[in-house]
Amino acid sequence: MTKLRLLFFGFLTVFCIVILRLFFIQVLHPDLQRDYLSTRKLQPERGKIYDRNGEPIVMNQILYHLFFEPQLIKEKEKTALSIANILKVDEASISSRIDPTKTWTSVFGSISKQDRDSILKLKLPGMGFDEQWSRYYPDASIAAHLAGFVGKNDDGIDVGRSGVEGFYDKDLGGLPGLIRSDLDVEGRPIFLGTQERIDPENGRDLYLTIDKSVQMLVKEKLAAGLEKYEAKEGCAIIANPNTMEILALSCLPDYDPDTYYKFSNGVFRNAAISDAYEPGSTFKPLVMAAGIEAGVIKPDTVFDEDGPVSIGEYTIRTWNNSYEGKITLTRALEKSSNVGMVFVGSKLGNDKLYDSIIQYGFGAETHIDLEGELQQLLVKDLQ
Repeated sequence: MTKLRLLFFGFLTVFCIVILRLFFIQVLHPDLQRDYLSTRKLQPERGKIYDRNGEPIVMNQILYHLFFEPQLIKEKEKTALSIANILKVDEASISSRIDPTKTWTSVFGSISKQDRDSILKLKLPGMGFDEQWSRYYPDASIAAHLAGFVGKNDDGIDVGRSGVEGFYDKDLGGLPGLIRSDLDVEGRPIFLGTQERIDPENGRDLYLTIDKSVQMLVKEKLAAGLEKYEAKEGCAIIANPNTMEILALSCLPDYDPDTYYKFSNGVFRNAAISDAYEPGSTFKPLVMAAGIEAGVIKPDTVFDEDGPVSIGEYTIRTWNNSYEGKITLTRALEKSSNVGMVFVGSKLGNDKLYDSIIQYGFGAETHIDLEGELQQLLVKDLQ
């Protein structure tokens, strides 16, 4: 009977110690639970981007992310040196990640399969790999300003920058998942402990109005034009006139989205939607149409193109300083007469001309689904 009592009180004492310990951890110091709970994010696959025919513009590839379980590493110097040699990085950058006070540390990302296999052959304890999705651009910079690129935010998380990558970042990015596991004192998962997994939700794929074959041709012709005329930069846009769907948009110089970090920030700017420029003679048909719509001129209206016209401190001439005398406005438009446009503008007046320009949509955003569009400025009063 005495032995049974001793056994009973022994079990009771152990039970009380366990209860007190749980009370101390869970009630008095709940922050200590974090030492025994591992939470890791599971990154989703980012949505892919295709052209209108389903041809790939932006894809994904699997790379690898190296992590350490520092408490399981036996030879710190050997581990750091061996891995640094394979990844071709400074040994100190690897060694600093071996913190024995932590159960898990992130070490290095975007590791190729070849380098991963080389590291695994070392058979070093206390390390492992997670699969990591990485952006892949099959045709390099064929549509750099359209597609944009994926960089990192301050927390090291992938985030879309510029183009459709930036505009549709939330749709493409998806939602991360996570794994929660209870750990023992050596940092190993407890089989009967908490094992919670929430799978990530992958991003949505995008199908653009772009035609990849047209895009390639436009970039090729644009590059040839810049070289021929020794221009510093240029843009070309191809649109369906019935729907205004953008079939191709190319600006040069551009960049390689795979190695965006090698380029200056200025090259990421999509000049086609971010820069203002004078439309030149392409604006003349719009002025003519505004005059006809307002009823102040007709296509066969005759005016006298007898020489330059002075407007304030400016003198307006024809492009070749040649004048034909009395001609119709149709002829003026055919020969791109600057003097003829002054005549039409004087008939319209500043207010009607300005209102017509607004009705055409100038000065307003197009709301194209690309990151970086800026609203352009129109000056109404030129007096």
